[in-house]
Amino acid sequence: MKYRLSDDTWDNNEFDAIISVLRSGRFSMGERVAEFEKAFAEKFGVKYALMVSSGSAANLLAVAGLIYSGRLKKGDEVIVPAVSWSTTYFPLYQMGLKLRFVDIDKDTLNIDIAKLQEAITSQTRLVCLVNLLGNPNDFDAVKKICDDKNIIIMEDNCESLGAEYHGRKAGTFGLVGTYSTFYSHHLCTMEGGVVVTDDEELYHYMLCIRAHGWTRNLPKDSKIYSKSENAFYESFNFIVPGFNLRPLEMEGAAGTQQLKKMDGIIAQRRENARYFKEKMQDIPDVRTQKETESSSWFGFAVILEGKNIGKRDEVVKQLAEKEIEVRPIVAGNFTRNKVIEYMEHTVSGELTAADDIHDNGFFIGNHSKNNFAEIDYFVQVLKSVL
Repeated sequence: MKYRLSDDTWDNNEFDAIISVLRSGRFSMGERVAEFEKAFAEKFGVKYALMVSSGSAANLLAVAGLIYSGRLKKGDEVIVPAVSWSTTYFPLYQMGLKLRFVDIDKDTLNIDIAKLQEAITSQTRLVCLVNLLGNPNDFDAVKKICDDKNIIIMEDNCESLGAEYHGRKAGTFGLVGTYSTFYSHHLCTMEGGVVVTDDEELYHYMLCIRAHGWTRNLPKDSKIYSKSENAFYESFNFIVPGFNLRPLEMEGAAGTQQLKKMDGIIAQRRENARYFKEKMQDIPDVRTQKETESSSWFGFAVILEGKNIGKRDEVVKQLAEKEIEVRPIVAGNFTRNKVIEYMEHTVSGELTAADDIHDNGFFIGNHSKNNFAEIDYFVQVLKSVL
């Protein structure tokens, strides 16, 4: 491909870290994962970070933690934006919550704040914010709405690691936040994800849920269970319905090295975005994503407008033929996916902007290295197609 969705940020530091794990003989979750979790929490300014096997697992762990800690109960209503990845929604449904879909803002591609306000009902207990393609939400506006009504905020920040709002890292504004460290994301641990929180009790519940629901990983002074002195008994003692969402030591070791590169990676992505927006300005009837604040620019969204409406499929075909990798803007309007038939849900108002990007939008990759040449090539091809 001449323009790939993502690039590789690994070098000998990651390879050497993984080799050291192989030589140690300890591959399952242990000290290397704990080292990464400590470094991640410090970097993001939170008290607790738990590494898991994927960003999807991070969402599942966060939602399960909210349920089993009593913050939420099955049947509660959760508001979600109509555009996101599937595993934003699946854990909410799988843990017995009722989804209420709200339209996005056509420019930022995040949840429409005015429509969020209108969507809240007496049953609403959670707002699950999604920072789409690197772009943080307007957290001041959302928190004002939710604080007034005692509604919990959860952040799905899997696409937006490194984004900031008023100098604070996205993913840290809610009671719980999630990140992905999959290959194509800002930091890469092969597979992997992270959940963060400042709530000690919730953290202890998630320690249990991540590994089978057992007590083995709880500290002696746990907020949720008094461990006995019998290590044999506590090795196989279960207190909540859990999963096995544990990462590997190799992923923790790679993650620690990746964190050291994070600031440079995000800075380069922002520089690439500046160049992309500049080059796109002279293409008529095309809009790009509007930055709320300091986006970490997962990728570059393109939405066709005006005379270009209806041309998306042909544009995508031509881009692929010119060896430019291209994808839908996440899953488009998620309620138009067949899987929605399985999920108890409601829709608040019309999903006009979500439909627009579903039918007229696509995104291309941003890289962690300079990709001005690839952007120039994309702009040249797009102009020729339109």
